[in-house]
Amino acid sequence: MSEGYQRRDAEIVDYELWRASPDGDALRGPAPKELEPGSYFVCLGAAQTFGCFVAMPWPALLAKRLGMPALNLGVAGAGPRLFLAPQWRALIDGAAFAIVQVMSGRSADCSLFASGGRERLTRRDDGRWLGADAAWSELLSADLAGIRSPLLRGFVNRGRAWFGRRALRRLVAETQASWTADCVGLLDAIAAPKLLFWFSRRRPRHRPRFHSLRALFGEYPQLVDERMLAAVARHADGLVECVGARGSPQPLRSRFTGEPAVVRPADAGTGEDPSQVWTHNAYYPSPEMHEDAAAVLFEPCLAIRSRAAARDRSRSRTSG
Repeated sequence: MSEGYQRRDAEIVDYELWRASPDGDALRGPAPKELEPGSYFVCLGAAQTFGCFVAMPWPALLAKRLGMPALNLGVAGAGPRLFLAPQWRALIDGAAFAIVQVMSGRSADCSLFASGGRERLTRRDDGRWLGADAAWSELLSADLAGIRSPLLRGFVNRGRAWFGRRALRRLVAETQASWTADCVGLLDAIAAPKLLFWFSRRRPRHRPRFHSLRALFGEYPQLVDERMLAAVARHADGLVECVGARGSPQPLRSRFTGEPAVVRPADAGTGEDPSQVWTHNAYYPSPEMHEDAAAVLFEPCLAIRSRAAARDRSRSRTSG
C-alpha cells in the first residue's frame, strides 16, 4: 500500500521507500544508515505517521529536534494487530523507546470481518476482500435494498439508524473490543518505554451513529472513543494528545515546479472512483499538523529517553 501512496503522490513528494527485509512492507524513508540497538526510536502507526503529502512527517521532525534517528513504521491502513506480526519484532525491540499512534478501529476484526491488522477486510462468510469503507457501507445500506424513492429511503434510514440495526451495533462493539485487545497486546509486547500518541482533528469522545459511514466512523482514528483510549493508555508510559487542523485542507503542489497539482486517489489502487481528483489534501494531516505533533511530543520524548537511558545503565550494572 505504501507503493500505492508513492504512485498516487509522486508529483507531490518522494517517500524514499525502503524495506527492512526483502518480503517486508515498504517503509517511509530515507533508509537508516544503521539500526544499532538502542540508537534510534521507533514510531508505529498508519498514514498519519507515514506522512502522506508531507516532505517531513512528525517522526522526522521529532528526530531532528531530539538529535536521534527515528524509524518510521507508518504503514497504510495499519491497525495495532499488524505490528504483532514477527516481521516487526526485531525493529521494535531494538528501539530505545517507542511512540505508538492510536490507530484506526476500522482495521480490526469482528465476527463478520477478518482484518489481519489492515484496513482491507475479508468477509469470513464468502472470502470477499473489501476496503473498510466499502465493507461497512454495505452493512449500513443492507436493509434499504429495494427502496427506490430517495425521500422514503432517507426516512427509513433515519428510523432504522435510531431504533434498529442491532446486528450492526453488535459488530461495532465486537470491532471496538477487538481493537482494544490488539492495542493492549501491542503495548504489552513492547519492552522499551513507550508513549501512546493521539493525533487527530477530534477529541477522543465519539459516539457511533448508524445513519451514514461518516457518522459511524467519525474522524480518524475511526471508531475509537474515550473509553477505549483510557483502557489502552494504562499500558503505556504516557499519553500525548495532539488535536487540531492547522493548515488543512492543504493545497497540493508539484515538488518539481511548485505549481498547483492534481492527484487521482484511484492511482493508489484502493478502489476509489477513477474520475475523482484531489487538488487539496483534506484527509491526512497537513505539514503544519505534523509540526504541531513534533512540538507536543518533544518534551515527553526527552523524559522517556532519559528513562530509557536509566534502564540501560541499570541493565549494564546488572550484567556487569
